[in-house]
Amino acid sequence: MTHRTSFSFPTRIDCGRGLIAEIHHSLQSLGIEKPLVVCDRFLPETPAFEQVRDALGKTHGMPPVTVFNEVHPNPIEADVRGAAEAYRQGACDGIIGLGGGSALDVAKVCRLLIQEPDFALADQAALEQTSWDRLPPFLAIPTTAGTGSEVGRSSVITLESTGAKSVIFHPKLLADRVLLDPCLTTSLPAHLTAATGLDALTHCIESYTSPIWHPLCDGIALEGITLIGKYLAQSVAEPENLEARQGMLVAAMMGGIAFQKDLGATHSMAHPLSNLCHLHHGLANAICLVEVMRWNSKRQPGLYARVGTALGLDPRTTDQADDPIIEWVAKLIDQCGIQTGLRHHGVKQEQLNDLADLAIKDSCHQTNPVPMSREDFLTLYQRCL
Repeated sequence: MTHRTSFSFPTRIDCGRGLIAEIHHSLQSLGIEKPLVVCDRFLPETPAFEQVRDALGKTHGMPPVTVFNEVHPNPIEADVRGAAEAYRQGACDGIIGLGGGSALDVAKVCRLLIQEPDFALADQAALEQTSWDRLPPFLAIPTTAGTGSEVGRSSVITLESTGAKSVIFHPKLLADRVLLDPCLTTSLPAHLTAATGLDALTHCIESYTSPIWHPLCDGIALEGITLIGKYLAQSVAEPENLEARQGMLVAAMMGGIAFQKDLGATHSMAHPLSNLCHLHHGLANAICLVEVMRWNSKRQPGLYARVGTALGLDPRTTDQADDPIIEWVAKLIDQCGIQTGLRHHGVKQEQLNDLADLAIKDSCHQTNPVPMSREDFLTLYQRCL
């Protein structure tokens, strides 16, 4: 090998059924006595939040917990600033990010504004040059199996200055500790279980097929695909199945690790669909994934052969023919109850040009296995409509 690179997987991850009842161990290890819980506005009404609240309530000597629950489904800069202000007002000494990717992204990046209240989130140069050595400790607890944000070192936030989604990246944004408890995911509705799970599948497939050289991520992505193929449909059909739920939490986490290698054209299509048309990110990925796979496969036959092997398909039929693999993925999406066709989700023909303009500006397609143009994206949006 002639490649020169560096690898790092430092996050401490605790995984198992009922671990939330032992949250005090995680908090003590991080020196957190008065946490701020960051979540969305709907989570406090769920059994998952109740389990966390009860576990925190039983922690000896812990004062009342401060909660910031104003995170939007597609988080905005005001969410980040609101969380940082809640931390200061509550005299907190650490953060618990609780929920899906949006809550975890806000919890992760609000620590920058806790250390530096006047920091401009749009200033990438200052982000890289600042010594982020006073960030508060951060415990990440996902309640969905999708984004893998709990092990990521970036957040996707819509900035006030541009009105567009921006990736805020820094290695110090990594969580200090992650707690994966499948008991927190059993009340997730079927449509969100499906959408988040297919988001994880997209992460694994796109990171694996990205041409960037990262053999550790490749292996992780392939095993994530295997787990999703085994457990996603089961999680949708049997929400109380803790084996399936835990398998999906681990697979989503693996997808989050794998896509540090980077992603592809599906994500460049999904981001504008969330930003402009307000589609759930996982749903947008699910609707676009198959058409992008067909597009890539036509130009690079055999691209998905090892994806097929990871799914348990006969390698004799998939070594040079991706069609059975792509159809398997399409069948899984249908089995999970996802209605494909963007028009069924409110996207209109007259929006496609604007979507293509945004997609070509998105950085994810730069590591798609085949180069993309604006006209290519317009064609794919049309096929997905």
